[in-house]
Formats: sequence, C-alpha cells, structure tokens
Amino acid sequence: MRQTTILCVIILSGCAVMQRTSAQTPAPSKRIVIATSTVLDGKGKVLRNTRIVIEGSKIVAIDPKAGPVDYDLRGLTILPGWIDAHVHITWSFGKDGRNAGPGVTTQEAAYQAASNAWVTLMAGFTTVQSVGSPLDIPLRKSIAKGVLPGPRILTAVEPLTGRGPQTGTPDEIRAYVRKQKEAGADLIKIFAAQSIRQGGAMTLSQEQLNAACDEAKKQGLRTIVHAYKDAVRAATLAGCTQIEDGTMATDDDLKLMAAKGTYLDPQAGLVIENYLLNREKYLGTPGYTEEGFAAMSKILPLNHDLVRRASKIPGLKIVFGTDAVAGAHGRNAEEFIDRVRDAGVEPMTAMVSANSLGAEALGLTTKIGSIAPGLQADIIALDGDPLKDITAVRRVVFVMKGGLVFKNVRRGAIPRACAIHGAESAAPSARNNFAATTPAPRSTIRRWCPFH
Repeated sequence: MRQTTILCVIILSGCAVMQRTSAQTPAPSKRIVIATSTVLDGKGKVLRNTRIVIEGSKIVAIDPKAGPVDYDLRGLTILPGWIDAHVHITWSFGKDGRNAGPGVTTQEAAYQAASNAWVTLMAGFTTVQSVGSPLDIPLRKSIAKGVLPGPRILTAVEPLTGRGPQTGTPDEIRAYVRKQKEAGADLIKIFAAQSIRQGGAMTLSQEQLNAACDEAKKQGLRTIVHAYKDAVRAATLAGCTQIEDGTMATDDDLKLMAAKGTYLDPQAGLVIENYLLNREKYLGTPGYTEEGFAAMSKILPLNHDLVRRASKIPGLKIVFGTDAVAGAHGRNAEEFIDRVRDAGVEPMTAMVSANSLGAEALGLTTKIGSIAPGLQADIIALDGDPLKDITAVRRVVFVMKGGLVFKNVRRGAIPRACAIHGAESAAPSARNNFAATTPAPRSTIRRWCPFH
C-alpha cells in the first residue's frame, strides 16, 4: 500500500482534508466491493440489489454475490459520476468580491481554481469540459497527476471568438485551430454568436464556420459552438460537433440537428439564475451591463421553452452542461432540477444526459459514463431517489473517482433543504473504507445553501 500525504487546504470558509496521490505510482490493485440496493447504470436501466467490484481504477464486475463488502451503500441511489459538458472552471470572484473572469493569474485566483475543482468533484461531477482558458492546462495537469483533487478536465484552451471579418480568413481560422491543438486543447470552442445579453446575432460567416469545424475534424478534435438563433443552423450545416446554449433555435433547426447527429447542450436555468443571484458581483465588469441584466431576466423562460421543445424532437441528443462560472461551481446539479422542474424533462433522461450520453459527446464511452465492467470506477451515491424527487441530486454523500474515494459522509448529513457540495465534510482517506466524516457546523452549511 502506497504512502499518502494528507494536505489541509483552505477552501472558502472550510478546511477540507484530501489525499494527494503520486503521479508515478499506479492506483493500488486492492479489490473493493460496494454493496448497493439501487443503481442507475447511466444508460437508462435500474439495477437492484447487486454489488460493484473494483480493482485499481476500474470496475471489473457487477456481481450480487461478491464479497467481502467494503462500502455498504444500500438505501442510497448509486450512479456513475456525472459529466458536465460546459463549465468555466477557473472563473472566480477577485479579492474585491467581483467577477474576475478567466484570465487572472494571482495567487488568490489559483486557490479559487483549485477550490472550484474541489467543490465540483464533491457535487458528484467526476468529469468536466472547460471551455476554456489557458489556465485550465495547469489545473488539468495537476488533477491528472494527483497533485490536486478534482474532476477530470477536458479543455478548449483559448476559444475562437467570432468578430466578423476581423476573425480572419478561412485559412487563418484553420491555422488558429491548429495552434490550439498544439497548445494542448482537447476540443475547439467557437463563439459563432454574440452573447444573448447583446442580442445573440451571428459573429461568424458560414464560410468561417465551415473552415473551423472542418479543420478541427482533420486535427481529430471536436467542436462546440456557442450559438443562438441563426447561428444554430449555420453551425449544424458546418458539421460542428455540439451546439451550446441554442436559445431561440426553431423546431426546424432542432430537427436538422437530430438528422445530422449534432449534440445540443442547452442551459435550462443555472447560468442565468447564478448571474441574477450574483448581480452586484458581475454588474460593471466586462460584458455585464444594466441592459444585459434586463435581457437576462427575460431569457430564462426562453431557455425553459428551448429545452421543453428540444426534448420532444425524436433523435435529438441533448447532453448536460451548466455553463458554470464564478458563483455556480459546486452547484452544477441545480441544472438537473431546472430541466426536470421547469422544462418537463424526464428524470431518467436528465441522468443519462450527464452519464452515457455525455460520455458519448466527449468521445469517452469506453472510459466513463456507465457503471459497467471495464470502465473507470467513477461512482457517486445520492441520499434519495432522483427519479422520484429530483432534488436528491443535491444530496451527494459518496464520491469515488477512478477507484479513489473522495467523499463518504453519513446519511442525513446533508439537510434536504440545503445541498452542500464540498464544505460539509472532509474527504476520508481513499482506502480507509467505512469511516464517515463529520459534517461541518451548521453555520458553514448555511453559507453553502444554493438558491431554490
């Protein structure tokens, strides 16, 4: 058994104990057995009264007779770790408490980025797609090496921001795509439209979009496109992989996406709700004006309408993404509630969107997204059943990523009225099986209550 170093890291208002793993040392081969009563397998099926067998970082068997049991999670709902296809993991509030955006390189910003990764993992998200910032690269590397705890990160590094003709010629755009791959990008993020706060007009021509998405394919990279209104159809015709946001897309646009196999990543609520909740922290910072906030208050019903209409289009692949920025990290699961409560999405469909379908969109179906032999042991447990009560997604009491346990709190530690995504517990040593940790004081829990 390898030696571990326990690091005490100040995360916002709480002190969390976490395990530091060695980049050179492979995951231990110790066999772990988890007893379960209800498992949502990530593909839409429910498994009853079985056990999950793990060796090293992978699931090796689903066997109801396996033993001895290391973790008894009966009475909880077990799922694969969630996948968030759209976050901005390094966005934070600065020392003055106001939006600092993605590019700040101060020590405080670095601590905040580490904190963002930690609370996102504690919320049950074991893989995220950050879209993006060059600062994603060192964070991605540190997490992959085991220096910091956090979700698996895929990053776009620097996005291609549409500025009309000033964006460049098709050949220049192709060169930009190649530059991002050389910088370590896992995908290419493209802004093909203005912010919806500014009206959402197209900022790239069809020819420019064609060049960007075609070159990305040649480089073996996926493309995700920030698009509203007319830009949705343009990006779909360009053969881009995934449409972000999509507000004001028509049913014909959505049907075209389904026919082309284009993924849709709409945001049903969290991102707008987070901006409105943190209005004073954003207002007056670049891109956030009084007019923009007035527009956002009108956009929320449009987003609900988009998700509602999109969910009725046969064959349309709708993945789970939150667009989490400063203030939303660790509260990613609120988007599930928005989709089910406000847009009428079936709870199982919402879960699959963040599991196997999310893995498919990321090109990672052979690694994550389901509870099945051969896949990474990314496993979470909820205190409640999200198929009956979608707010159960707020009560993540167990988090395993790649066979390592980062969270294991007693049932009932997370109050039903208040979902805590990181400050309520210290992560137990990854292999010290049963011990549940002690919840933080109620005052800490209140500070972490998400809006409802």
